[in-house]
Amino acid sequence: MILENQRTVKASSEVAAQVKERALQLGFSRVGIARAESLTEEHSRLQQWLARRLNGEMKWMERDPAQRTDPRLFFPPARSVIVVALNYYTEDEHEVRIPMRDSGRAKSEALTGKISRYAWGDDYHEVVAGKLRELLSWIKQQYAEAEGKVCVDIQPLMDKAWAARAGLGWIGKHTNLITPEFGSWVFIGELLLNLDLEPEDMEIADQCGSCSLCIDACPTRAIVEPYVLDANLCISHATIESRTPEIRADVAEHLEGWLYGCDICQDVCPWNHMTSVSIEPRFQPRAGNVNASLSEIQRLTPAAYAERFRGSAMKRAKLAGLQRNARALLATESADV
Repeated sequence: MILENQRTVKASSEVAAQVKERALQLGFSRVGIARAESLTEEHSRLQQWLARRLNGEMKWMERDPAQRTDPRLFFPPARSVIVVALNYYTEDEHEVRIPMRDSGRAKSEALTGKISRYAWGDDYHEVVAGKLRELLSWIKQQYAEAEGKVCVDIQPLMDKAWAARAGLGWIGKHTNLITPEFGSWVFIGELLLNLDLEPEDMEIADQCGSCSLCIDACPTRAIVEPYVLDANLCISHATIESRTPEIRADVAEHLEGWLYGCDICQDVCPWNHMTSVSIEPRFQPRAGNVNASLSEIQRLTPAAYAERFRGSAMKRAKLAGLQRNARALLATESADV
């Protein structure tokens, strides 16, 4: 019996190594494995966060919190969680914003809004999911009994918590996952698998230390305490997830030029200053997706919007949301004159 258990452990270890090697060959930046089980502590923190109503308009997060912290409730055969991270950093930078009163160009045409780095290229859901589907297909070719479920952000899983559990990094004070090699400029995905694979033997310890740069830099004070984000005050929530006709005033007056999303807490993080450029060409910025013309956004018709953002993560905000955001930025600029 002991010999049989040793063989099982060895097989589990060998299969895990093969799977991780294949994942890296497919272009993932990091890969780790966790046992499919309930995230007890994370579930408790999620419940506390929801009880404080810090999830803003993201009411979908209130539906079945238990499922979010136990992959077996979402995919019952799950025995292992393969977690991948994909670096999306590129060297491009946002344009320096020119105040209206100092610009020699036509004021209304000159103004642009900043777009969050994650949305510069192709939709990460499709890129990461495509690679995970390739990984699952390869696993099925090796092991006929294998069954799996690809998850990329949309499914009810706590992506960052699973990434930390799988040893990819730690969750920083800004609530983003930080990896030692790529900072927080990574997309996360999971492959739930019905095979028993050897999990990582240790997690990466929190290395934020006494640093509070992300907390201090947030213009709306959305990071209400270390490791706790109030989505109601978050610029990313206001410009992407919110469906209100207008952005609430206490957020709108501190947008600092952001049309879609916000990277401020990541831009100031020391772990993000030495990230290598992504090898995934689909994450290179599309034309007009680093800084977008506010006048162009306002003129978009539904058909033009669909064409302009086909295959882009920016579809999340909808046309009405982008135009609302553009109005808020123009109103802020006008007030500053």
